Amino acid sequence: MNKAQAFAASLGLPDKEQYQLATSVKTFEDGAHYRVEIPSVEGPAIMESVIAEAKQFGLTVNRVSQGSGIMLLSDSEINDMVQMGMAEGMEVCLFVGPRMSFDIGAMSLSSSGKLLGGRHAGMDQLLYGLEEIFRAAELGIRSVLVADEGLLWLINQAKIKGQLPANLVVKISALMSPTNPVNARIFTELGGTTLNLPGDITLPQLSSIRTVVDAPIDLYIESPDDMGGFIRNYEIPEIVRIASPVYLKFRLRNAVSVYPAGIHNKELAIAQCREKVRRAHLGIQVLDRYHSSAIQSDKFAEGLGIPSVH
Repeated sequence: MNKAQAFAASLGLPDKEQYQLATSVKTFEDGAHYRVEIPSVEGPAIMESVIAEAKQFGLTVNRVSQGSGIMLLSDSEINDMVQMGMAEGMEVCLFVGPRMSFDIGAMSLSSSGKLLGGRHAGMDQLLYGLEEIFRAAELGIRSVLVADEGLLWLINQAKIKGQLPANLVVKISALMSPTNPVNARIFTELGGTTLNLPGDITLPQLSSIRTVVDAPIDLYIESPDDMGGFIRNYEIPEIVRIASPVYLKFRLRNAVSVYPAGIHNKELAIAQCREKVRRAHLGIQVLDRYHSSAIQSDKFAEGLGIPSVH
């Protein structure tokens, strides 16, 4: 063992990649190993189509997430999504805006600066994002999607001080994916409650991160083209076995980005989300064939950020 390995081990970290792919003994609060997430559900009409398509396939969708941002949804639209989430026992996760990719700065639009796109430039923009979270929480949302470490820390402080619900799920975006066990641990220490890892993470790397954090992992089984375009259906059984508790996410290859979404591309967003549900159904069939003992959370499961109106 070299000096760096010994030092990592002294901190309770893996001293090398976990090539043995140990079975995870960790689960969701309800004892389940996996949940299903459909991303880019950009508004109530699209969410309604996801629910209808899932019922057609007999598929339980545990979480829908949105990418355009809270700021591009009206109170009425959020209320509609809240009501559907409450009725279906489904988590509704909304991204925070404004973000640098929507701002007037050029860096996040450059070839070298695109990874900055989910972050918030300056104190004003950071507080605009926090204000949007306050608005969404007041309307009943109990899950938000974050891609900025500063906002992550602010949200956690607001939860500690009672300004935001203690049960608010704080989902780390793929735009700020933890790529190793150390930054995965840092994000949880800052207040992240579920972690979206890179879609191309290897199984040993995935296993290494799972040894360090207890928080649920989110992983794209099918990634959009601008995130690599991977389709990892036959790895689902091993992913669930070594990464439990894990959210299996299904986006689409050969699809059009809908961010920011609106009436102008609603039909496209609906069609793409219907296909995501079909792809999820196909993926779960693989899991059922080769790892039939894996347990999925039911609707209304403990720990889901199901909307709540008091």
